[in-house]
Parts: sequence; structure tokens; C-alpha cells
Amino acid sequence: MSDDAIDRSCPVPFSAYEHVTLAHGGGGRVMHRLIAELFRRELASPELDEAHDGARLRTSGDVVVTTDAFTVSPRWFPGGDLGRLAVHGTVNDLAVSGAVPRWMTVSFVLEEGLPLAELERLVRSMGAAARESGVRVVAGDTKVVERGKGDGVFITTTGIGEAIGPVVSASRVRAGDVVLASGPLGDHGTAVMLAREGLEVPTGLVSDSADVSPATRALLEAGLDVRCLRDATRGGFATVVAEIAEAARVGVRLDGASIPVRPEVADACELLGLDPLYVACEGRFVAFVGPADADRALERLRAIDVSRHATRVGVVTEDVASGTVVLAHPYGSERVLDIPSGEQLPRIC
Repeated sequence: MSDDAIDRSCPVPFSAYEHVTLAHGGGGRVMHRLIAELFRRELASPELDEAHDGARLRTSGDVVVTTDAFTVSPRWFPGGDLGRLAVHGTVNDLAVSGAVPRWMTVSFVLEEGLPLAELERLVRSMGAAARESGVRVVAGDTKVVERGKGDGVFITTTGIGEAIGPVVSASRVRAGDVVLASGPLGDHGTAVMLAREGLEVPTGLVSDSADVSPATRALLEAGLDVRCLRDATRGGFATVVAEIAEAARVGVRLDGASIPVRPEVADACELLGLDPLYVACEGRFVAFVGPADADRALERLRAIDVSRHATRVGVVTEDVASGTVVLAHPYGSERVLDIPSGEQLPRIC
């Protein structure tokens, strides 16, 4: 019999398996079939089709690189899932670093016994989110750990983007700068926690998981005086602003009446004993903008769907001690917003 007559493909199709097995990460034909029939199909790109160990990428200027890991529990929550979250978290890190997201690599750590239908659903969702965000998945890896050692699936990503405009950094923040929030705060973490605890999620309360790069790009390409951008993920809005104030060695005064928090988020956080200003977002960011460009920045942001509810929430001021963030309440009282020692919401991203 000639070599041409020998069928070396895996005799068992991907769809015949109901659960992830150790063979799916073993490097043999079972794994190759999983990669070909699921990952390459749903995350399709010319680079993945090469089936090589790496991808050669071409860019004309500076690149921005970020990496992240995603372990959210539950894997499906109102308004999103682990797959979409992995894409949005990656492209948003690039966006607030002053880049246009272009490429991603993805690594999956799967637990033996994970239903393959669930994995397929996650990967399909990830592929859809990547296409919506205009990024290509150019490389990946899959590992399988023994049952009981992986909690289903963990995803690690690397994002690569092309830098646009000047560097955005806390080191550029100055007294007089205006602080903007791109939209209502705390939606993502609140929706995830309610789903995790099996509590009723109020109608209309969903994760804010979204690609914010159209909004950041609108600011940067307009040539506005954008000093610093940060996405308000773990630790939420308050932690991000406190981190920037500390790094920039400036004082920040926030107007509590202007900070956007939906009533249903405030009510749910009160029930859960949480402060919504410290609850993670996955489609919101904080912008520090030079005072002369603050109004134009708001106008630009409000013209983009993902940031249509952008609000001016504070100012960098010498009246507040260096490295300190003060929240001014409507009735005249104030409190300091500090960086927490731990995390009030584990595994929300």
C-alpha cells in the first residue's frame, strides 16, 4: 500500500467527544483535530492557518504589547462570557495604552472533563468578539490539566497594537487636568456577583464588557491633550484614580454628585456590602485631559456609542495633598479614596 493510501487523520471527529480529555492536550492527532475543527475554525486568520509556532507581523511604527489572564466565575454572566471578556480585556489594555488593537495570541488551560459544547460556545464567542474589535488571533496554545486541577478553563492572552498619538501616561498628569469617566461605573462586577450568588439580576443590569478602542482612538486621533488613560477593571474606578494620583504625585478632587452609577448598581452593591466605586468595569475607562481640551474630549466621547454617557467627574488640584484622591459629597463632607489592601470581588475578570 502506498503512503498516499494511508489515512493519518484522527479517526474520531472532534464532535464525537462530549468532554475534554487529557488527549486533547497531548500533542497527538486528537489535539490536532481539536485545533483544526474548533480553534482555527472560530478564530480564523491567515497566521493561524500557517499552523506554525509563531506569526510574523508587519507594522510601520511603534507597537504596544500587553498580556492578561482571565478566570471569571461564572463563565457566563448577564451581558457577556469568559470568551468575550478575554478579547475585550486585551483590546482595552491596548486602547488605554494609546494603541489601535491589531493582533492577539491566546492560550487555553482546560480541565479534563470540561464539556466540549461549553468550550465550543466560549471559543465561538471569542471569535465573534475579535472580529467585532478588528483584531486577528495569530497564535495560540492549548494545555489540559487533570480533573479537579483547573476549574474548567483559564484563558491567557497577549495583545499587540500599533501606537497612535503621543504617549499617554500618569507621568504627564498635571494640576488643572480634568478627570473624565467614559460611562456608568460598576456594571460588570455587580452583574457577575449577582449571577455568582444566584441572586436576581435587575432588568437591564448587564456587564459593561465592551471594546473601548473606538472611544480612545477618537480622542487620540483628534490630537487632543490626553494625558493619561486607564481602564477601570480590577479595583474599579476609585482604585484606578488613586493609582494615577499616586504615580503622578498629584492630588485629585472628585465630585460625588457627578460620578455616574446606575441606581440598580447602587442598590445591588448596598445589598452585597460593596462600594460601587471599587467594583470592576470591563467597558469603561478614566481619562485625564488638559483643561483646554476637556469639553472637546467630552463631545468626542459622547459621539461614540461605547462612551455616549461620558461625564466630567473631577479635577487635578494642588488643594489636595500629593498622591491623594478626595471624594466630595453633595452635602459638604469629604472622604479619601485609597487603594484597597485586597480585592473585594475575586474572579470577576
